[in-house]
Amino acid sequence: MLKLIFWGTPQFAVPSLEKLIADPLFDVIGVVTQPDKRRGRGSQLIPSPIKQAALAHDITIWQPTRVKKDAQVLAELRSQQADAFVVVAYGQILSPEILEMPRLGCINAHGSLLPSYRGAAPIQWSLYHGDRETGVTTMLMDAGMDTGPMLLKQVIPVELLDNTATLAGKLAQVSATLLVETLQQLDQGSIEPEPQDDGAASYARLLEKADFLIHWSTPAIALHNQIRAFTPSTAQFREQSLKILATVPLDLPWRDRLPLDIQAVSAEASALDAAPHEFSDGSIVFVAKNYGPVVKTGEGLLLLQSVQLAGKRQQSGWDFANGLRLKVGDRFEDGVLSQGD
Repeated sequence: MLKLIFWGTPQFAVPSLEKLIADPLFDVIGVVTQPDKRRGRGSQLIPSPIKQAALAHDITIWQPTRVKKDAQVLAELRSQQADAFVVVAYGQILSPEILEMPRLGCINAHGSLLPSYRGAAPIQWSLYHGDRETGVTTMLMDAGMDTGPMLLKQVIPVELLDNTATLAGKLAQVSATLLVETLQQLDQGSIEPEPQDDGAASYARLLEKADFLIHWSTPAIALHNQIRAFTPSTAQFREQSLKILATVPLDLPWRDRLPLDIQAVSAEASALDAAPHEFSDGSIVFVAKNYGPVVKTGEGLLLLQSVQLAGKRQQSGWDFANGLRLKVGDRFEDGVLSQGD
């Protein structure tokens, strides 16, 4: 039985922890996660999803503010004599001292096909670039940022209407299964670590507030990819901030990747070949019954499927159109940074 210490923080890491706990080949002897954070109107301290899962299984928990500077936690971790540290979206850099503690090393599951999208936001940037496939890579961690030798990979398709939440959910399940396979093969000595090709590497940087601003002169497919990657992205409507949470690109190249009911909306949009030229970017060219406003972009048409007006609840594009009695020619403006951003 392999003795493991699990390092993770967000919901993305929970399926991996649960899978390892449930497997009789592993003994998860402890969890390292980020300190509780204050959230909500009452500023209550809220434990991370991983802490909540560990508490449910009565597993020892460490929550150092800066793990590589916490001598007591480091001493306790070393004393556990773990076979491996398993790291999934922990949120702190591990020092060389920590990396050398476990017998088999520190094994990380990263939400991309390395060496692509090293860094903090691989799922978002894969969606932003419109990738048709992505996956999970397990690797032996080293002192770099996602630069360690690769162990196993699993590829999955990216659907046109996937967003950060849905794709993260799929990849979280893949990570859980792949980590079990990786640990088994490492213990058996049947896996050969593969160095990454640094020349082929790309980086998924942290997101900035400007990434969430919509510019209607952008092509519809690029706007769709932005919005599903950086949710919610923001525009302006009638001098108010409008969050756009879900969209559908309606032009012919994407039609066969859409659900059948929305394919019909796409076909209806294609009948407006001439009409969009009469409007400026950001203008509503028609309102699709039961779906919502269809907006002219720098290239092609975009259906607004789910939105949230400032001070209001999230609503479907159709309810939004009905509630404000939207009509052809109404116009959305580009997003702007609010004061203080």
